[in-house]
Amino acid sequence: MDNELVRGRAWKFGDDISTDHITPGRYYHLRSNLPELAKHVMEDADPEFAKKVKKGDFIVAGENFGMGSSREHAPLVIKISGVSAVIAKSFARIFYRNSINVGLPLLIADTDKIDTGDELEVNFRKGIIKNLTKKIEIEASPLPSFMLEIIEKGGLASYIKSEGDLRIV
Repeated sequence: MDNELVRGRAWKFGDDISTDHITPGRYYHLRSNLPELAKHVMEDADPEFAKKVKKGDFIVAGENFGMGSSREHAPLVIKISGVSAVIAKSFARIFYRNSINVGLPLLIADTDKIDTGDELEVNFRKGIIKNLTKKIEIEASPLPSFMLEIIEKGGLASYIKSEGDLRIV
């Protein structure tokens, strides 16, 4: 996320999208080859998603996105697939934490007025989602500045290498 404003197309999913939907267990053997695993991202929720998603697009979902096992490669393959952020009504705690740690931005918002194919413009600092297709604005919980710093550095490990320690002010 090099820019606070990001534009892309929405890909809408429902509630309770699990880490098994994101990275199906049958591809567990690919966890050491993340670019190959990314070719199967979201396959159990939409078999064609990995072929259709473009760099900068958004995953949009309902409640409890990322529930299930603590697969830290789940948010990583979402990021590798080109998705710029996940926007959902709520996230599983461990998925939220893993996402920030790998540098994948997440926003919590009411996603009812976003549909697959809608063109979105997102401001992560302000927590504003503009649905350009429907000409509406949706408020999201903005990411705290320290999380934005972690994301901008590419994740927690990169942040610590660069900054030496986590500074929360």
